[in-house]
Amino acid sequence: MTRPLVLADADTARDVLTFSGRASKAGADGVRLQATGGVLAVTSAALAPQGLFDQTPTILAMRIVHADPELSCDLVVDSLKEGRNPDELALPDTALSPAWAGIAPPRGGWEHVADLSAGLIAERALWGISAVAHGSPDGAGEDAVRALRARIWGEPDEDLHGLPRGVAFAAHAFGFISGAEQVRVTRSGRWTRLAFARGHVLSRGPAVTGLTAVRETGH
Repeated sequence: MTRPLVLADADTARDVLTFSGRASKAGADGVRLQATGGVLAVTSAALAPQGLFDQTPTILAMRIVHADPELSCDLVVDSLKEGRNPDELALPDTALSPAWAGIAPPRGGWEHVADLSAGLIAERALWGISAVAHGSPDGAGEDAVRALRARIWGEPDEDLHGLPRGVAFAAHAFGFISGAEQVRVTRSGRWTRLAFARGHVLSRGPAVTGLTAVRETGH
């Protein structure tokens, strides 16, 4: 029998369950659970490239909560369910291995680059949702819809200091936007992080296509 995921308390368990539910509604490919030292990082890809030539940026939503100090794990699951006890969640029998889970944001080196208002981020999210809805004609195939989403959400948005519009989609889809909050934006290498009170949105991209040049290594 699969061992349960033991959280700090019942409220935290409901918090993680809500995150998992929002990931499913956003069409995300699983939820990553990384726990150590009494801390659980719950991550999901709001957007991720689907192939070698897909220009969709990798945009992750992350929530950090307290967990049982003895809990240690790193796995990706399709979904979570209520456990036997209020502070527990039931894990599925099998884990997933999506490509996005193999790309980890850096732990350090983050530098402050800007601040954005939560209201502006919400506005850009709603604009993008409307653009996707009106740009998808009835009967459009899955590939056409995916290409449209990649274009709308992957496009740099001047109002968001050039970040892909998908960061606004992630913040909206995972319920991170609340009130008149000022959101701190930091950057480390190819990664950018938006720190909300309710969670983090991390963007890496755009996806690199093509092959690198072959280097001569000897004679």
